[in-house]
Amino acid sequence: MESRTDLDGIVVMVTRPAHQARPLCDRIESRGGRVICFPVLEIAAVECGGPLQGLIGRLGEFDIAVFVSANAVARGVPMVLARGGWPPGTRVAAVGERTAGELARFGLTVDICPDRGFDSESLLAVAELNNVAGKRIVIFRGQGGRELLAETLRRRGATVDYAEVYRRVRPAAALGEVLHTQPFPHAIVITSGEGLHNLLDMTHDGDRQRLLAVPLVVISQRIGDTARALGFTHPPVVARQADDEAIVEAIRDWWIGKNNTEPKLQ
Repeated sequence: MESRTDLDGIVVMVTRPAHQARPLCDRIESRGGRVICFPVLEIAAVECGGPLQGLIGRLGEFDIAVFVSANAVARGVPMVLARGGWPPGTRVAAVGERTAGELARFGLTVDICPDRGFDSESLLAVAELNNVAGKRIVIFRGQGGRELLAETLRRRGATVDYAEVYRRVRPAAALGEVLHTQPFPHAIVITSGEGLHNLLDMTHDGDRQRLLAVPLVVISQRIGDTARALGFTHPPVVARQADDEAIVEAIRDWWIGKNNTEPKLQ
C-alpha cells in the first residue's frame, strides 16, 4: 500500500499558474510534504476579435486542429463553441494525455495524440502527422512559443495557421519575499522553459546563487537542458509525464533516494 507520509519533511515550491497549481499542491501535502505556491506564469485572456474571430469562424475549412496545451483547450474551445459548435469535418489533435483529457471535458473526441510523450516532438512522430501534404492545419496555442511544430508541418507540405487564444504574463511578485519568510525549498517544480526564465528574472541577485543550487523537478528533458544552460547545479529530475501523479512520483523517488544516500550523523 502506498505510504501517505513518503514526502514527510520535504518543502516543494510549485511554480504552475495559480489556477492550475492546487491539485498538485494537494497531492504533495496529502503525502506529508509542505508546499510553497509561487506562480511564475499567469495565463491572460486575449480578445476574440479581428483575425482570431475570423479564423475561428472558418474553422470548418481546416483538416486538423492541434491543441498544444490544456490552456489552449480551456481558452480556445469555448470560443469555438460560442460560434455554434465544433465543425464535424475538422479532426482534433492533442499534444499529450493531459491536453486530451481537457478536450474530453468539453466533449470533443481526440483523433490524434502521441502514445508517449507530451511535446511537439512526440506529436510530430505520430503517423497521422507524417503525411499531411495538402492539409490545412490550425494550431491553438498562446501568443509566442516554439515554432518547431508549425515549421515541421509546413516542411511536410501542410498549410499552417495559428489561433493564439491566450497570453502568458510574468507575475509582478518577487521571489525574495518568499525565500526570506518561508522555509527554503528542497526542490522546485518547473513545467515550462518560459517559467524557468521567469523564475530567475523574479529572483534578486543576492538570492540567485542559492536558488541555482536547488534541485529542479521538470516535465521534459528539454526543460532540464535549459536549466543546466542557465546555471542550475543539480541534474534535473525529469518526470515521466506532465501530469500531477507523475510529478509527485518523481519528487518521491528523488526524496527517498536523497534520504537513503545522505550520510547519517553518529
